[in-house]
Amino acid sequence: MSQANKFEYIIKENETELRIKELLKRNFGFSTRLMNKLKAGEYVRLNGSPVKMYATGNIGDFITVELPQENSHFEPEQIPISVVYEDEDLLIVNKQPGYVVHPTKGHPCRTLANGIMNYMLENKKNFKIRFINRLDMDTSGLLIVAKNSHCQDDMQKQMIENTVVKKYVAVVKGIIQEEEGTVDLPIDKEHEDRVKRAVKEEGYPSVTHYRVLERFARGYTLVELLLETGRTHQIRVHMSHIGHPVVGDVLYGEASVWLIERQALHARYLSFRHPVTGAFVEMEAPLPDDMQALIEKIR
Repeated sequence: MSQANKFEYIIKENETELRIKELLKRNFGFSTRLMNKLKAGEYVRLNGSPVKMYATGNIGDFITVELPQENSHFEPEQIPISVVYEDEDLLIVNKQPGYVVHPTKGHPCRTLANGIMNYMLENKKNFKIRFINRLDMDTSGLLIVAKNSHCQDDMQKQMIENTVVKKYVAVVKGIIQEEEGTVDLPIDKEHEDRVKRAVKEEGYPSVTHYRVLERFARGYTLVELLLETGRTHQIRVHMSHIGHPVVGDVLYGEASVWLIERQALHARYLSFRHPVTGAFVEMEAPLPDDMQALIEKIR
């Protein structure tokens, strides 16, 4: 059983030979990194008393684990946060375009992390902000925040195993003739000190699947994109490389301010296994107003 940062377990008949460490790994899937953190403090208790990881217990003994309380220290700022899903372990928001996810050298403030910090203060919540996925500044859509290190470890493991399904929607230039296709081309930085990426033979494996949702006679296509890998700017690089840059993408195509003032790319769908309950979670974020307006203009 688990609740906010707290995990509980009763030792069964066939588990008295197992060390506490093995029971925690087997039943909660704690990572080695987290186990080392727990070992360093009095976070694990047996029948209410602190216990060493190498100890064993008796049938019916009660193990409780309280994860270390950690906080973020971003400056809270009044930035609107659209919550799609929230429980004791996860926060999922629908990011609006125009915001960097967390502070960087070039964007030290006015980021989504600053907005979430303010959301926590206003709602009397307290957790360390751990972003599981990233979205470019001008991409909108679903972002996952883990509220504790166990959820972060588990979600990152799911991302590596490619069991987190991420679907995007984009409006691209030109008419894509085939109904669906796959771009399987490696990506890396175009130049070492630049932000721009490119398809490069020696780059990192990158796979994008696309499916046509609608074609527009004016020379545009609405596509759904499924990522198999998550490289920086992956969709934008791949679609531009095959001759269909995302509309409004200044870096990999051209500005189209009469249509939309950013790249027309939205992270619409997410599904994954909940890191604590094991339940299947899926959600969608509707197309934002500017992309809906764009579709109306080209329709």
